[in-house]
Amino acid sequence: MSNRQNSLQGYIDTPEKKQRLYKKTLLIVVLSQIFGGAGLAAGITVGALLAQDMLGTDRFAGLPIALFTLGSAGAALIIGRLSQRYGRRLGLASGFLTGGVGAIGVILAALTNSIILLFASLLIYGAGTASNLQARYAGTDLAGPNQRAKAVSVALVSTTFGAVAGPNLVGVMGEFATRIGVPALAGPFILAAGAFILAGLMLLLFLKPDPLLVATALAEEEKREQSKQSKGRELLEPEVNKRGVVAGATVMVLTQIVMVAVMTMTPVHMGHHGHGLREVGLIIGIHIAAMYLPSLITGVLVDKVGRTIMASASGVTLLAAGVVAAIAPGESMVALAIALALLGLGWNFGLISGTSIIVDSTTPSTRAKTQGSVDVLIALSGASGGALSGMVMANSNYGTLSMAGGVLALVLIPVMIWSQNYSKKVIQEN
Repeated sequence: MSNRQNSLQGYIDTPEKKQRLYKKTLLIVVLSQIFGGAGLAAGITVGALLAQDMLGTDRFAGLPIALFTLGSAGAALIIGRLSQRYGRRLGLASGFLTGGVGAIGVILAALTNSIILLFASLLIYGAGTASNLQARYAGTDLAGPNQRAKAVSVALVSTTFGAVAGPNLVGVMGEFATRIGVPALAGPFILAAGAFILAGLMLLLFLKPDPLLVATALAEEEKREQSKQSKGRELLEPEVNKRGVVAGATVMVLTQIVMVAVMTMTPVHMGHHGHGLREVGLIIGIHIAAMYLPSLITGVLVDKVGRTIMASASGVTLLAAGVVAAIAPGESMVALAIALALLGLGWNFGLISGTSIIVDSTTPSTRAKTQGSVDVLIALSGASGGALSGMVMANSNYGTLSMAGGVLALVLIPVMIWSQNYSKKVIQEN
């Protein structure tokens, strides 16, 4: 224990050393996210189609995303608690490695045509999704208050490389799978297995010293130095932090429900209008690019113009996505590309602003646990969106689903007004 304290003391005493660690952490997160993004996107692209093929019906086509999102929920809680106790390295690496095992299980399920194994493996595969999402927090551990959104954005934008490549390799991986005797729709999960395992090993081997452990040590030192002057603030912080956590969580939960619901049914909708796997891969690739590629600009905007404005912009953008998707002809690749790009952009605004609000509202001593709990809600909301989307499609159509999602996203605006008004009231009273 003393050895660890001694190793962390150097970062407390030397700001330059802390800054070098911050940059190193961002680099390792970037590299792991490239692989993690490929693993995530591959499964998202063909999950619904694989279930449709094995079950022989559209009604439950949303179940794969619902299942691995549900698995992501459980994994998010475990990863958050592991990270809080042992650091980001162990928490995130364990999630990616477990996700890789789940992807292998999906391949075996397709080979044996086992629905039970498919569903169980998708739950396990969700651990990779949880790590992919929670890795964004690792970059913020050593970031200053005015760098947090940018730190989140660096982690997210790096996911773009793998996330865009994944869907566009669907056809290639399908052909490769066929050549080795694996069903074509399971091919992308071969890519997912390798990508998740590589991401996990990279974090396990190179994310040292752990950024969260260093940040916790720094916070404890600062608290000791300011203990005499901070008594008045300590009484106020819990309530203010709770409101911030609620607001940040609501932003991310609502954007996740809308994004997952519409995205899940897009491949099925396209299949009904004669589009093949390559066209589906292209559209989902555009969508995922819009989810992650604008992150650097979004991060700057969130830090400069504020969390509230960008969270509200998320709701407006998601409404626009729903309207375009609802009125777009199913045969039009251009219209679908615009709709799915707006869907990804709205999610991007919501995730970065919401994540920044959560980081602002927590301290290192409780941050990872709180972040894990919030990501459970995000994952459960995604699971609900994925499961309900198939039911809505079966009983109405893609346009109704898209429009309903857009209208739901507008709830973000009153939530942010409520949060901002409450914060102003607390400041005035104190």
